[in-house]
Amino acid sequence: MNNHSDHIPDRLFYSLVALGVILNALGLGSYILEPDGALYATIAKTMAQSGDFINLYVEGYDWLDKPHFPFWITAISYNLFGINSFAYKLPGLLFFGIGVWYTYRFALLAYSRLVAQVATLILLTTMHLIMSNNDVRAEPFLLGQIIGSVFHFYRMSLRPRTSPTDLLAGSFWAGCALMTKGPFVLVPIGAGLVIHFFLTGNWKELLKWRWYAAIVLTIAFTLPELYTLYQQFDLHPEKIVFGKTDVSGIRFFFWDSQFGRFFNTGPIKGQGDKLFFVHTLLWAFLPWSLLLYASVGKVFTRLVRRQNPLPEYVSFGSGLMTFLLFSLSGFQLPHYMNIVFPFFAVLTAHYLTGLRSEPVLRRWLWVQTGIAVLLAIVAIALLFFFRPSQLTGAAIWIGVFLLVIFVVFRTGAISPVWGHTSLLSTLVGRTVGASLLTFGFYNLFFLPELLPYQAGGEAAFYLNETGPKNQPIGMYRDNSYSFEFYLNQPVHYWRNTDTLQAAASRQPVIVFTRPERLDSLQQQGWTVKQLKSFSYFHVSQLKGNFLNYETRASAVEPFVVAEVRK
Repeated sequence: MNNHSDHIPDRLFYSLVALGVILNALGLGSYILEPDGALYATIAKTMAQSGDFINLYVEGYDWLDKPHFPFWITAISYNLFGINSFAYKLPGLLFFGIGVWYTYRFALLAYSRLVAQVATLILLTTMHLIMSNNDVRAEPFLLGQIIGSVFHFYRMSLRPRTSPTDLLAGSFWAGCALMTKGPFVLVPIGAGLVIHFFLTGNWKELLKWRWYAAIVLTIAFTLPELYTLYQQFDLHPEKIVFGKTDVSGIRFFFWDSQFGRFFNTGPIKGQGDKLFFVHTLLWAFLPWSLLLYASVGKVFTRLVRRQNPLPEYVSFGSGLMTFLLFSLSGFQLPHYMNIVFPFFAVLTAHYLTGLRSEPVLRRWLWVQTGIAVLLAIVAIALLFFFRPSQLTGAAIWIGVFLLVIFVVFRTGAISPVWGHTSLLSTLVGRTVGASLLTFGFYNLFFLPELLPYQAGGEAAFYLNETGPKNQPIGMYRDNSYSFEFYLNQPVHYWRNTDTLQAAASRQPVIVFTRPERLDSLQQQGWTVKQLKSFSYFHVSQLKGNFLNYETRASAVEPFVVAEVRK
């Protein structure tokens, strides 16, 4: 940050890292968020209970969408820790931790220790990564796999003699990434390296045998995924998938799930917006997003002027090419960009620690202080508007971190400890503090209040405690993956009256459904005994009338558990 010291003192750095790790781990015990998180948790539950690690099933049907790797790891976690929220979220958090560790090591290859430290803190305190470590999907796995592969391949390129360790480790992580999301992951892994070699005039590096060996090894590490797809689908052309037969799992892996989504021609479609990730990054990379845009702008400007702005271009190349790929895709979701946040963190840290002008530093200090204030205002507004049940604890949390942000991290306060320019130490300290305040509030006091409104999970807990163990239980003309995941017995899916009647003609059955569906059954002569009602809201798509505690009751809809017989 200046010439007086080249890194954050270890005690302070590791203390901040520990706080960042705790911040990301706060959601380990909370319920799993619907729909995708609960769906993936249920797939892994089926795998763990059946011992079948080859076939993927949803609602009893063959499922062809995502590769196997996250489900394998999660099923192993279930076998170790039981089938619960903690066991589902833990593997994702561990892979995120691997990604943080590799980001630090990657930055050390080309930058100062200070850049590596700041990049680590950025990664630990970025909004969408913290949210994704609670709502776990494939991205925490990919984050660790991609930066791990890039680290080993980049380190291998720096050495004249090929390191077998780096060759094997880089290929292994690349293979794991392929088995997590498919071939597109080769873009963030390979594009940055290729761009780096060309921009540094070292394009002949690509002609060396080690890169072709890496391709072969990566394919070899991907063979378990190809084998399972072949066994489940290619060997069984009679299976009906996407409404048709003769569906190849291997073709889907290499083409339909990748290029089909990109061109929007596959069985799973979306609606792309070319500017989607431009505005998504503004909130997803908070509280560092404006610094990220400034860092990328500076790199572009200096590249045009041929001023060699970076000691390495892997970060820039991987981040840019992945950003362009997703922006042009017909299928877009906010969490897709998480996988290249390690590269964005390095770029941002390099820019931030390279600031030397006091007026520029002071302007950025005010910008980041403004962001910290806005985040604090959001938390305070939710305190009064949303009214979490632990109101006092939430107020104390906000008050303590406001004190930390504006008293402990005031200009000059930690300079004697850090040994750096007081403006810069204050800037980083306040930004980290703002993240701890806001996203700690999110994990501790906000999200736990939302998740009980996933009626399926609450219904499952109720039936686990009071429900009969010898009656069939299922969902009637509805689905809730949290209900299936948290229920401690098999769940049936009765999609119409005929299938329900086939089950209920032998004995009464327990159904989880909407009240109007029960009214329809009663009108048809069924005997219906309502057991309990639950409030439901789609909590991953929040609206103002639900967030407002005064109007929340009017925003929710009822779901019921009932005993029915014909």
